[in-house]
Amino acid sequence: MKILILNGPNLNMLGSREPEIYGEQGIQELNKRLKLEGDKLGVEVESFQSNYEGELIEWIQRAGDDYDGLIINPGALTHYSIALRDAIASIELQCIEVHLSNIYQRESFRHKSVIAPVVMGQISGFGFDSYILGLRALVEQNQSKL
Repeated sequence: MKILILNGPNLNMLGSREPEIYGEQGIQELNKRLKLEGDKLGVEVESFQSNYEGELIEWIQRAGDDYDGLIINPGALTHYSIALRDAIASIELQCIEVHLSNIYQRESFRHKSVIAPVVMGQISGFGFDSYILGLRALVEQNQSKL
């Protein structure tokens, strides 16, 4: 099983961008933790980050050919990117939306996710563990389909 992790705008700044909200560890540490968890679960994990909506859409559109599941943190695109939402809706791949912070405890404009209606679930507020929980859930869901 192969899982794609997509990270949207500004997530390359983890560790230095608002550490009181997003933590002090960088995206490399997140990717390392995801790889270790994937190894424990017996799945291959590949991570990609982009600040460009179109590049994320292209990864999503190709994902069905190479991956068995998708975990996405769309960053700010969560709240307004209909194009990203439509790309996820157009593929036959289980997808989980994750967020480091609890988007419902933050500014009101962050309370709406246009992505949530087209994914199997959303996990937010647990820092890096949001991704780990998402990975575990995605693996469980895929294994229960077998």
